[in-house]
Amino acid sequence: MKKLCFAVLLLCATASLAMPIASSARSMVPSELQQLIGVDYRALKDSPTAQALKDKVLPDNLKQLEAALKSIGIDAERDIDQLDFASFRTEKKGIQTIGVAQGSFSAKAVLKKLKLKKIAAIPYNKTTSIYPMDNGLVMTFTDDNTLVFGADASLRSALDTQYGKRPSLDSNPVMADQMAAVDGSPLWSILDQQGTQAMMFSTMGDAATKVGDYESVKKRILASRYTMSFQSGVEFDLSVVTSDSMTAATLSTVLKGVVLYKKMSASAIEKTAYDSTTVDSDNSILRLHFKSDDQKFQSLMNSPLFAAISH
Repeated sequence: MKKLCFAVLLLCATASLAMPIASSARSMVPSELQQLIGVDYRALKDSPTAQALKDKVLPDNLKQLEAALKSIGIDAERDIDQLDFASFRTEKKGIQTIGVAQGSFSAKAVLKKLKLKKIAAIPYNKTTSIYPMDNGLVMTFTDDNTLVFGADASLRSALDTQYGKRPSLDSNPVMADQMAAVDGSPLWSILDQQGTQAMMFSTMGDAATKVGDYESVKKRILASRYTMSFQSGVEFDLSVVTSDSMTAATLSTVLKGVVLYKKMSASAIEKTAYDSTTVDSDNSILRLHFKSDDQKFQSLMNSPLFAAISH
């Protein structure tokens, strides 16, 4: 899932305006959301950099997803406008993931094809049915142009949310606020407290152990959001939400030290990447910004640094 999410982030960042998750599907996202990523499929073919990224980092499970969609008569390149991936936590089954596809396909046409292939519906309740796809996935339609898919257990958890058996995303104010903050960006993704804490610990490495009372600092890391754009070179913006300005400033200081340390042993192209990265804090928010031109970024794709973060 990590590599899939990374590929999604890189491949979908070319859009001029990302679509929000379909309102008919938003009610299926549980409140225990770990991460939500949006993918503007229409923009993939519009940028040489995006195409280079697609060839380099497209993971097998995204290829399998495209094959599964094709098995029900949906061509991802032609018919999909927007893909969203929601990962959420469950008490007994760990992390589950669902996908939401919006596009120019028609539910009626897809269901007609399934009927011709003698693929039977699996009733969820009196009004909603689940349909099998290839590669062990199942799906259901929320309206004529939106389908939700995933493993059987994941999709059933999402349907349970839609029908009020478990709380939905809108009952989680922290994550709902993150969505509002990035709405309308070329690409947006949001990450919950536990995921953000793990991300920050991984990013800081050994430096985290040198932060006084790090466990206490970690508890004050609340959530994060990030956007990426390829409209004028490559831009990446990460915002980490904390409970107070002191925590944000502490994290900013540590991350600045990490960047300087990593730069000491970096290759020439990697040093350029670190030079293109700024870290600062703004009240209770830690901000990281990266900007590069297309040529330098495509050179960076062949570096050990890129290989390390994309696998």
